[in-house]
Amino acid sequence: MTDQILLIGNLKEAARKAAQWLANRKPIRDLRDWGIAFSLWPPHFTTSCCGAEFGAFAAARFDAERFGMLPFSSSRQSNILVIEGTMTRKMARAARIVYEQMPEPKYVMAIGACSLEGGIFWNSYNTVLPSEVGIPVDIYVPGCPIRPEAIARGLLMLQKKIRHQSTIKM
Repeated sequence: MTDQILLIGNLKEAARKAAQWLANRKPIRDLRDWGIAFSLWPPHFTTSCCGAEFGAFAAARFDAERFGMLPFSSSRQSNILVIEGTMTRKMARAARIVYEQMPEPKYVMAIGACSLEGGIFWNSYNTVLPSEVGIPVDIYVPGCPIRPEAIARGLLMLQKKIRHQSTIKM
Protein backbone atom coordinates (compact mmCIF):
# COMPACT_ATOMS: atom_id res chain seq x y z
CA MET A 1 0.00 0.00 0.00
CA THR A 2 2.92 2.38 0.46
CA ASP A 3 3.99 2.25 -3.20
CA GLN A 4 0.57 3.38 -4.49
CA ILE A 5 -0.34 7.02 -5.04
CA LEU A 6 -3.51 8.24 -3.41
CA LEU A 7 -5.16 11.30 -4.96
CA ILE A 8 -7.73 13.17 -2.95
CA GLY A 9 -9.55 16.40 -3.70
CA ASN A 10 -11.34 17.90 -6.65
CA LEU A 11 -9.58 16.57 -9.74
CA LYS A 12 -11.32 19.01 -12.12
CA GLU A 13 -10.21 22.00 -10.06
CA ALA A 14 -6.64 20.72 -9.84
CA ALA A 15 -6.54 20.07 -13.60
CA ARG A 16 -7.90 23.56 -14.34
CA LYS A 17 -5.27 25.18 -12.10
CA ALA A 18 -2.50 23.10 -13.67
CA ALA A 19 -3.64 24.01 -17.19
CA GLN A 20 -3.81 27.69 -16.28
CA TRP A 21 -0.35 27.56 -14.70
CA LEU A 22 1.07 25.84 -17.80
CA ALA A 23 -0.66 28.20 -20.26
CA ASN A 24 0.76 31.24 -18.47
CA ARG A 25 4.39 30.11 -18.61
CA LYS A 26 6.54 32.33 -20.85
CA PRO A 27 7.21 30.22 -23.99
CA ILE A 28 3.69 28.81 -24.20
CA ARG A 29 2.07 32.20 -23.43
CA ASP A 30 4.15 33.95 -26.12
CA LEU A 31 3.27 31.32 -28.71
CA ARG A 32 -0.43 31.48 -27.79
CA ASP A 33 -0.50 35.30 -27.93
CA TRP A 34 1.28 35.29 -31.29
CA GLY A 35 -1.28 32.82 -32.65
CA ILE A 36 -4.21 34.92 -31.39
CA ALA A 37 -2.71 38.16 -32.73
CA PHE A 38 -2.35 36.79 -36.24
CA SER A 39 -5.69 35.00 -36.48
CA LEU A 40 -8.22 37.79 -36.02
CA TRP A 41 -11.51 36.96 -37.71
CA PRO A 42 -14.16 39.70 -37.85
CA PRO A 43 -17.79 38.83 -38.62
CA HIS A 44 -19.45 40.55 -41.57
CA PHE A 45 -21.06 43.41 -39.67
CA THR A 46 -21.18 46.73 -41.48
CA THR A 47 -22.93 49.63 -39.78
CA SER A 48 -22.32 52.59 -42.10
CA CYS A 49 -20.17 54.28 -44.74
CA CYS A 50 -16.85 53.21 -43.18
CA GLY A 51 -17.75 49.72 -44.37
CA ALA A 52 -16.64 50.71 -47.88
CA GLU A 53 -13.20 51.66 -46.56
CA PHE A 54 -13.03 48.44 -44.55
CA GLY A 55 -13.85 46.60 -47.78
CA ALA A 56 -10.97 48.44 -49.48
CA PHE A 57 -8.69 47.34 -46.63
CA ALA A 58 -9.74 43.72 -47.22
CA ALA A 59 -9.25 44.02 -51.02
CA ALA A 60 -6.14 43.12 -52.99
CA ARG A 61 -4.26 46.43 -52.66
CA PHE A 62 -4.11 46.46 -48.86
CA ASP A 63 -4.77 42.73 -48.30
CA ALA A 64 -6.05 42.31 -44.76
CA GLU A 65 -5.18 38.61 -44.86
CA ARG A 66 -1.49 39.43 -44.83
CA PHE A 67 -2.08 41.05 -41.43
CA GLY A 68 -3.85 37.91 -40.20
CA MET A 69 -7.41 39.25 -40.55
CA LEU A 70 -9.80 37.02 -42.42
CA PRO A 71 -13.46 38.12 -42.60
CA PHE A 72 -15.70 35.36 -41.30
CA SER A 73 -19.40 34.76 -41.64
CA SER A 74 -20.35 33.61 -38.15
CA SER A 75 -20.03 35.56 -34.92
CA ARG A 76 -19.58 32.34 -32.99
CA GLN A 77 -16.30 31.66 -34.77
CA SER A 78 -14.89 35.19 -34.91
CA ASN A 79 -12.88 37.08 -32.31
CA ILE A 80 -12.73 40.73 -33.39
CA LEU A 81 -15.71 43.02 -33.87
CA VAL A 82 -15.04 46.01 -36.12
CA ILE A 83 -17.55 48.79 -35.52
CA GLU A 84 -17.47 50.80 -38.71
CA GLY A 85 -18.74 54.33 -38.17
CA THR A 86 -22.25 55.38 -37.17
CA MET A 87 -24.19 53.01 -34.98
CA THR A 88 -27.90 53.57 -34.62
CA ARG A 89 -29.96 52.31 -31.70
CA LYS A 90 -31.43 49.54 -33.83
CA MET A 91 -28.00 48.40 -35.06
CA ALA A 92 -26.57 48.68 -31.53
CA ARG A 93 -28.86 45.91 -30.33
CA ALA A 94 -27.57 43.66 -33.11
CA ALA A 95 -23.96 44.64 -32.33
CA ARG A 96 -24.45 43.72 -28.69
CA ILE A 97 -25.88 40.31 -29.65
CA VAL A 98 -22.95 39.66 -32.01
CA TYR A 99 -20.48 40.72 -29.30
CA GLU A 100 -22.06 38.42 -26.73
CA GLN A 101 -21.96 35.45 -29.13
CA MET A 102 -18.24 35.83 -29.82
CA PRO A 103 -15.96 33.43 -27.90
CA GLU A 104 -13.16 34.61 -25.60
CA PRO A 105 -10.69 36.18 -26.17
CA LYS A 106 -12.60 38.83 -28.11
CA TYR A 107 -11.55 42.29 -29.22
CA VAL A 108 -13.34 45.37 -30.54
CA MET A 109 -11.96 47.96 -32.95
CA ALA A 110 -14.00 51.11 -33.58
CA ILE A 111 -13.15 52.96 -36.78
CA GLY A 112 -14.29 56.35 -37.99
CA ALA A 113 -15.22 59.60 -36.28
CA CYS A 114 -18.84 58.49 -35.85
CA SER A 115 -17.93 55.54 -33.63
CA LEU A 116 -15.58 57.70 -31.53
CA GLU A 117 -17.69 60.76 -30.84
CA GLY A 118 -20.72 60.68 -33.10
CA GLY A 119 -19.11 62.45 -36.09
CA ILE A 120 -21.48 64.56 -38.13
CA PHE A 121 -24.41 62.81 -36.47
CA TRP A 122 -23.38 63.73 -32.91
CA ASN A 123 -26.63 65.57 -32.22
CA SER A 124 -28.95 62.87 -33.53
CA TYR A 125 -31.49 61.17 -31.29
CA ASN A 126 -30.82 57.81 -32.91
CA THR A 127 -27.01 57.60 -32.81
CA VAL A 128 -25.22 55.78 -29.98
CA LEU A 129 -21.59 55.13 -29.13
CA PRO A 130 -20.24 51.63 -28.46
CA SER A 131 -19.56 52.55 -24.82
CA GLU A 132 -23.23 53.47 -24.34
CA VAL A 133 -24.29 50.00 -25.43
CA GLY A 134 -21.81 48.21 -23.18
CA ILE A 135 -19.32 47.12 -25.82
CA PRO A 136 -15.76 47.71 -24.54
CA VAL A 137 -13.53 49.04 -27.33
CA ASP A 138 -9.85 48.04 -27.44
CA ILE A 139 -8.65 50.24 -30.33
CA TYR A 140 -10.11 53.46 -31.72
CA VAL A 141 -9.08 54.50 -35.23
CA PRO A 142 -10.05 58.13 -36.00
CA GLY A 143 -10.81 59.66 -39.37
CA CYS A 144 -13.62 60.69 -41.65
CA PRO A 145 -13.41 59.17 -44.14
CA ILE A 146 -11.16 56.56 -42.63
CA ARG A 147 -8.31 55.40 -44.84
CA PRO A 148 -7.38 51.72 -45.26
CA GLU A 149 -3.84 52.56 -44.12
CA ALA A 150 -5.27 53.80 -40.82
CA ILE A 151 -7.21 50.57 -40.38
CA ALA A 152 -3.99 48.63 -40.99
CA ARG A 153 -2.20 50.77 -38.39
CA GLY A 154 -5.00 50.17 -35.88
CA LEU A 155 -4.82 46.44 -36.54
CA LEU A 156 -1.06 46.44 -35.96
CA MET A 157 -1.59 48.31 -32.68
CA LEU A 158 -4.18 45.74 -31.61
CA GLN A 159 -1.82 42.89 -32.47
CA LYS A 160 0.91 44.52 -30.39
CA LYS A 161 -1.54 44.89 -27.50
CA ILE A 162 -2.51 41.20 -27.78
CA ARG A 163 1.10 40.01 -27.90
CA HIS A 164 1.99 41.99 -24.78
CA GLN A 165 -1.01 41.06 -22.65
CA SER A 166 -0.09 39.47 -19.35
CA THR A 167 -2.21 36.42 -18.47
CA ILE A 168 -5.58 34.96 -19.32
CA LYS A 169 -8.09 33.22 -17.11
CA MET A 170 -9.37 29.82 -18.03
